[in-house]
Amino acid sequence: MNRDRTKMDLHGQVALVTGSSRGIGRACALRLAEAGADVVVNYVTSRAAAEEVATQVMALGRRAAVVKADISEVDDIAAMAEYVESFFGRLDILVSNAATGGFRPLLAMTSRQFHAAFSTNVEALMHLLRVFFPLLKRSRRAKVVALSSHGSRYALPMYGLVGMTKAALESLVRQAAYELGPHNVNVNALLSGLVDTDAVREIPGRELLFEKRKERALTGDRQLDIEDIADATLFLSSSQSDLIQGHTLIVDAGTCVTLG
Repeated sequence: MNRDRTKMDLHGQVALVTGSSRGIGRACALRLAEAGADVVVNYVTSRAAAEEVATQVMALGRRAAVVKADISEVDDIAAMAEYVESFFGRLDILVSNAATGGFRPLLAMTSRQFHAAFSTNVEALMHLLRVFFPLLKRSRRAKVVALSSHGSRYALPMYGLVGMTKAALESLVRQAAYELGPHNVNVNALLSGLVDTDAVREIPGRELLFEKRKERALTGDRQLDIEDIADATLFLSSSQSDLIQGHTLIVDAGTCVTLG
């Protein structure tokens, strides 16, 4: 049997990365561009940062589009889809990275904060899939990657709200894979270990968390960083992951083996 052994070459493909003006989203957008993809840089408030990412994408010889859209708003997603279709005419890769929630005890959480977190972290992926499905199913094999975290399966300090949404997100990924797989769309989650981002810097006691991460890592002196998450995103976006479906890939330097 002949198999396509093409390396992680994304030339001719178009990727949309939500929340890609900074942090993990930015790193993923640039890694996909390095592999050859044209990139839609999505942001909500940081236009200057998004433009900077687009400039870096274009410096790699790729096309880039900067789109302001709040993915918790269905109308914004629909408008973004119209723009992507008119500008690029296709979408092959969708990376759902944008998230919100804040860090607080469960009993300090308000109903508004609960609904806002689920709207952005879970419901948004459902709407992204529904709205972009006509474009995704045109691809030879489209790839959807949703960013998750250890909060989906472990209780962590001040992380209950975000953790609940990540657990729901992984369940949604499995169901979406079941329903969209027959249409040549791969849907997977990428569970990232603790990496240094702007959002993580807001976690109370973050220094202790990073110290524990270092103690539990099973990769020697090699510690997890944001580029490792970008590399894993590239893998799940490439033809190398064609037979990986409905899976949550854990990239955390092995800390989950001893987490608890």
